[in-house]
Amino acid sequence: MTSSGSAGSGYVVVPDSGTGPGILVLHSWWGLTPFFHGVCDRLADAGFVALAPDLHGDGRTADTPDEAQLLLASTDADRTAGLVVSSLSTLGRMPATTGGQVGILGYSMGASWALWAATRFAEQVGAVSVFYGNQDLDFSPMSAAVQGHFAEHDEFTSDDDVNYLEAQLHLVGREVEFHRYAGTGHWFAESDRPAAHDPAAATLAWDRTVDFFRSHLEPPTA
Repeated sequence: MTSSGSAGSGYVVVPDSGTGPGILVLHSWWGLTPFFHGVCDRLADAGFVALAPDLHGDGRTADTPDEAQLLLASTDADRTAGLVVSSLSTLGRMPATTGGQVGILGYSMGASWALWAATRFAEQVGAVSVFYGNQDLDFSPMSAAVQGHFAEHDEFTSDDDVNYLEAQLHLVGREVEFHRYAGTGHWFAESDRPAAHDPAAATLAWDRTVDFFRSHLEPPTA
């Protein structure tokens, strides 16, 4: 269901069991589109409580990269950071959310925010899975296990970016599980981007993501 409050709006889904480990879903620069509603629905079907905040605000979305770039430029980064923090706190306090830590699932722009949040709020985040996004900061405070899904041909996140991120995480002792998908490009996992979507790679990446969260968070009851 859609929810809203002083901190912003978003989409939250609870599994049929009524409870489960929490996962914060952070969307790519397109905004909180129906695809990311679907990500939350699929996580709930797998037994998780899923919350996706609207990082751009006001329900704003984009259809083309040019529109998305303008949308991102118009979004205040401090406001977005505050919304990520408040959403993380809200998810952890929800009566339906079980376990001491939550997970974060981030796509592209949202992947950068996911890695940032997992580092800044290490006690709250037990696992983070990112799709074709990276971050450059001091990861030493992070305690979460990290999973990454990366495209072979990516104009936004290069092989060097991925290798550097993986090395930095290993250097600070994090558990790291990175996957690279041959023949894919940025946004390969997003079914509403037909030019980039790779159904086989997307399915494999999704199955790996669910297994990863099940391994590192309290097991779902569903």
